Amino acid sequence: MESITKNRQSPETLRAMIARAYGADQLPDAESQDWVSELGHGWFNVAYRIRLRDGRQVVLKIAPPPHVEVMTYERGAMAVELAALDLIGKHTSVPVPAVDFADRSHDLCDADYFFMPYIDAGNLGIIKDTLAPQELDACNKALGAATRELNGIRGRAFGPLAGPGDPSWRACFLRMIGDVLRDGERRAVDLGYDYDLVRDVVATHADSLDEVTEPRFVEWDLWDSNVMVRDGRIVCIIDHERAFYGDPLIEAGFTATDLAAFGDSTAFLRGYGHPELTHTERRRRRLYTLYLILIMIIETDYRGHTDTQQYDWARERLHEIMALYGKDRR
Repeated sequence: MESITKNRQSPETLRAMIARAYGADQLPDAESQDWVSELGHGWFNVAYRIRLRDGRQVVLKIAPPPHVEVMTYERGAMAVELAALDLIGKHTSVPVPAVDFADRSHDLCDADYFFMPYIDAGNLGIIKDTLAPQELDACNKALGAATRELNGIRGRAFGPLAGPGDPSWRACFLRMIGDVLRDGERRAVDLGYDYDLVRDVVATHADSLDEVTEPRFVEWDLWDSNVMVRDGRIVCIIDHERAFYGDPLIEAGFTATDLAAFGDSTAFLRGYGHPELTHTERRRRRLYTLYLILIMIIETDYRGHTDTQQYDWARERLHEIMALYGKDRR
């Protein structure tokens, strides 16, 4: 996916990064033309697949350049991912990439970067249409179980993994969605609704957030496109830069309980083991879907998208969720 946040580097800079991470003896043959290729599926960071001299394949992930403005919640995203990978590796059995080397010095390039092993598996978001129904069901069920295990990690406060965080989930979530709305207003992004109307909806239902009292690790961006599978099994979960401590109900797998456009959550819920949502849970779950859709609309401006496909799709989803609140376009 194309985005102005992708911080592409020259072959010379990539080779310098490889030498720093793995040693000069692992530099690919300078005469070779196929030692590096860009992995184009991601939306935010640039990622390269690299073959080292000894034949190992690794992935280099580079954060956006500092001169490109990102949304408030995306600032410092690579540091969040590294922290999340450390937490997941220490406290769960969920398979995630190892970190071979990370560099935040900014002397070889202008942003953070890290190397990890290449995962030789299929991306569930890409191959799901080729799977038999029972295979896809099994993968989604396993994803639900993995999400539940991730949510078992407890935090000390709500919000960023590194803290300091907020003492209440209500304060944390209102700050999060407030940041997104201010990001949109700063760029004058057209939602199809008045921004203050959206704020009124959030304020009206904010009391539903008070039921959440324990900060839990939330992956949040755990869509099928971040799931690697082989032989019908999940072998790795990737892209952890949006993790935080919050309410597990905000996880991506629950989104389809609000809007059918996000798919079928049946197998995920079965794997997660979540009972039918209560009235209060449904109220706050709807707020989480609203939050996601706002990001999907507003980020198209920050990413510099040249087509309107995502924007148009997300605008329709916003109309659907606002209709559930009984609000018309303004």
